[in-house]
Amino acid sequence: MASDLVRFSVAMPQGLLDELDAYAKRRGVRLNRSEALRDLVREYLVEEATVAPDEEVAGSITMVYDHHTPGLAARLDKIQHRHASEVISVMHVHLDHDSCLEIVAVRGQSRIVHNMADCMLGLKGVRHGKLTCVAVCQAD
Repeated sequence: MASDLVRFSVAMPQGLLDELDAYAKRRGVRLNRSEALRDLVREYLVEEATVAPDEEVAGSITMVYDHHTPGLAARLDKIQHRHASEVISVMHVHLDHDSCLEIVAVRGQSRIVHNMADCMLGLKGVRHGKLTCVAVCQAD
């Protein structure tokens, strides 16, 4: 990879540079400014790819919901069954008497996965949640 590297200059405000240095330090000793910038650019490009409707993505829908909301568990199950080809696995955790954490591992077309997440996270009783996904890279 060293032979593929291209040097370029970047100008930025001192405060932003200080934040980049702090990010690099938090991420580990091996990370210098160049590696930190490469990581951030890769992260952005992967995230950007997941919004293309036909892109294949993999990820998780993570949510915390009120266990006592009538019919909520059945509605969540119904959505998951409707998307059985996208659901890889589900983990369910009882956080306390009222709250459950559910993590649904998913893989499929971005538009379908995003729609599934919107349907689940928009249900009454779901306190908060998030879809996190990355583009599935195909080998050349």
